[in-house]
Amino acid sequence: MKRLFPSLPENATLGSVYKAFPDKLSPLCAYESLVMRGESDLSVAERELIAAYVSGLNACAYCHGAHIVFAKAYGIEVETIEALMENRDTAPVEDRLKPLLAYIEKLTISPSRMTEADAKAVYAAGWSESALFDAIQVCGVFNLVNRFIEGTGVQSPGTDPREADEATLNRYRSDSFYTDFGRENGLDIP
Repeated sequence: MKRLFPSLPENATLGSVYKAFPDKLSPLCAYESLVMRGESDLSVAERELIAAYVSGLNACAYCHGAHIVFAKAYGIEVETIEALMENRDTAPVEDRLKPLLAYIEKLTISPSRMTEADAKAVYAAGWSESALFDAIQVCGVFNLVNRFIEGTGVQSPGTDPREADEATLNRYRSDSFYTDFGRENGLDIP
């Protein structure tokens, strides 16, 4: 672990950060739960795929690895995300997802360069404005969380997503996972 916050324990986790700053992170956790598990034109699997993709683009090993496991819990193969990180255009994801993922990539890497053509490509693939906004919210949440992780020095536990057991996958499938995790780590979430 990078010792950026000496008050955090050795091998600090996201839960350690929640416990250190509960008042500041409770609203974020509630919002993250809404974005990732609330009603959406995007499936939970698609949102988790986007979370893993954004975290991979940001080289946030902690969130990238965690959300590969989350995506796996919803039926997305680890190899699919690995291929996506190698080359979005040739990755074995639905063609309809590719313009949405291109939008998210551009929004993550060069947000000031977004154009109408980027949005039109998403709509031409059959996505609604609501779906695009939900994808933007996932992108925004994970750009923020990735920076919390990297800024506090939390490191990836180094677990291979392929080794996630069924109990872990079942826990991640919970509609209330994000709020449950926050509450377990000292957050007061309505």
